[in-house]
Amino acid sequence: MQAELDAFNSNHTWTIIDLPPNITPFVNKWVYKIKRKADGSIECYKARLVAKGYTQTEGVDYFDTFSPVAKLHTIRLLLALASTKNWYVHQLDANNVFLHGELLEDVYMTIPQGVVSPGPNKACKLLKSLYGLKQSNRKWYERLSTLLLQLGFIQAHGDHSLFV
Repeated sequence: MQAELDAFNSNHTWTIIDLPPNITPFVNKWVYKIKRKADGSIECYKARLVAKGYTQTEGVDYFDTFSPVAKLHTIRLLLALASTKNWYVHQLDANNVFLHGELLEDVYMTIPQGVVSPGPNKACKLLKSLYGLKQSNRKWYERLSTLLLQLGFIQAHGDHSLFV
């Protein structure tokens, strides 16, 4: 939990503010998981703070949720190309990936377990997306696609999740 809280702090995920009147912040919860190696032994213990996004209201807490997903035929084509050209295939795993999505909406959350509240009637105003928010996938995709386009990649017309 502390590693996750440190990531929130270093990424400026939220600011603690006085809860505005007539706002009900949504609740969050810690989800724990044991990550295992291929042989079944324990690799690490994980803790993730998850927003209970099902309480969000469309048009208030979020506007768009659509985010493209890689098409299966695109993945098959890339693997076939890699195989015929003897290319190496690498997989990337990003830590705290949703924390990179910038929120434009005003979204308020109760102060999570492990964070000391500076006083009564305080809440976290989210600046970055969290797991569980309805717009998290879209915000991450917006951030990633913007960066890839700035680096000179070209987005495929047939599959918007493919950048060349």
